[in-house]
Amino acid sequence: MTPAPSSVIWPVVHRERLALADDLESLAPGHWETPSLCPGWSVHDVLAHLVDSAKTTRLGFIRRMFAAGFNFDQDNAVGIAGERCADPARTLAGFRTVLTRTSTPPAALPTRLVEAFVHGEDIRRPLGLRSDYQAAHVATALEYQVRTSTKLGGGKERAAGFRLVATDTGFEHGSGDLMVRGPAISLLLAVSGRPLAVDEISGPGAAAFATHAGS
Repeated sequence: MTPAPSSVIWPVVHRERLALADDLESLAPGHWETPSLCPGWSVHDVLAHLVDSAKTTRLGFIRRMFAAGFNFDQDNAVGIAGERCADPARTLAGFRTVLTRTSTPPAALPTRLVEAFVHGEDIRRPLGLRSDYQAAHVATALEYQVRTSTKLGGGKERAAGFRLVATDTGFEHGSGDLMVRGPAISLLLAVSGRPLAVDEISGPGAAAFATHAGS
């Protein structure tokens, strides 16, 4: 698969950030502390992380990792604390100021799509919100995840042993009898360690694959 260029990826990321900001504009105050799909993080925490991530540069990431003793969880906690305001409306306003930024830590560019799609669903699903993601771009994020180790934030090990087939785009990965069919966004969430409803996917491997989600 030919890597998508930055001229393709960044407009998608910017569009997804804007869509999420618009979705959260009328969120009731009591809903900001709703647990997200990301373990230990509230909806507000995930948004603060997205602000922090959008501001993070390659050099800044390296400096912060040194300061955090190369502990990713500690670095994320520091980033969230720095961007999470007492008033969620101010955090959302801060998010709007970074919608079109192209800063990135030292990681492959498709990780920006992974961040946008997965964290978007981390927030939306617990709140009962829906978004129509462009399946072809979700497939780009999914392709990256299934080829990247979980140690590096990917989902290669979760996808191992299954034949994954997206029902809304031309994505296919793996081989064998344990075929799993479903929308690209569902497959992306599962290989990214998010819980998945069995009725989102189908095929001989669906039940077994669903048990991998969230692990």
